[in-house]
Amino acid sequence: MEFTSDDARAHYDAVRAVLDGVVVGLDFDGTLSPVVDDPEAARLHPGAPGALLELAEVVRAVAVITGRPARQAVAMGDLDALGNAMLDRGAELFVFGQYGNERWRATDQRIRSPRPPAGLATFERELPAVLRKADAADAFIEEKGLAVAVHTRRMDDPAGALERLRGPVAELAARHHLSIEPGRNVVEIRSGDMHKGQAVRAFIAEQQATGIVFGGDDLGDIEAFEAVRALRADGLPGLVVCSASHEQPDLEELADVVVEGPAGVVELLTRLASPLRA
Repeated sequence: MEFTSDDARAHYDAVRAVLDGVVVGLDFDGTLSPVVDDPEAARLHPGAPGALLELAEVVRAVAVITGRPARQAVAMGDLDALGNAMLDRGAELFVFGQYGNERWRATDQRIRSPRPPAGLATFERELPAVLRKADAADAFIEEKGLAVAVHTRRMDDPAGALERLRGPVAELAARHHLSIEPGRNVVEIRSGDMHKGQAVRAFIAEQQATGIVFGGDDLGDIEAFEAVRALRADGLPGLVVCSASHEQPDLEELADVVVEGPAGVVELLTRLASPLRA
């Protein structure tokens, strides 16, 4: 765990001072779960459930804020059982799926989701031809319901394939009035009406939080990082945590704390909670 500045340490202390009213937002892939070649094989870091249970005793609420569909994140993280256990410890668990478009909460375990954006179905039909022309026909297409993700991690040259397909995929998305979200060997196509920054703001307002901790690892987390920094400028204690990786170093300069991947996130959450629990 590395503080990026003296101010960053002060932000950590400010959050700790109001911890019983703090909400914690965490990305899934690369933050709570190690990134794997097969996105359907992702699972929580082994230490994450225990760390979240400890955290539930000292904070107001926790949310997993992810680009994944909420149902998928709940299943992969066994979050229904974890959410029930966290309720017993005093904090509720939420999942904001697909960048905040979907919502799940432990108290009722129901998912609320809007309809898919207009143009997405046609985009999906036209996508394979675009990938073939970009010499990226072997890219893995993940259908998310409200979005489509194109993964190159399994290919021989993931970075080169991503570079070849990014432009053509962006052009196709623009024709159907959709937005693209680049990431770690992946580009996601979705409606641009919602992002993680809006999800963070809504979560804070709903919980009437006295502070916020947000942790993420990829470009899709930038809006959440910026939302925390803006709220902090308005007087709300906030801490931004980067789960660092060699694939995506850009977020480190926006963070207060840099940790080494999901294992580092688990260590930080445990450190955040354990002195007050004791």
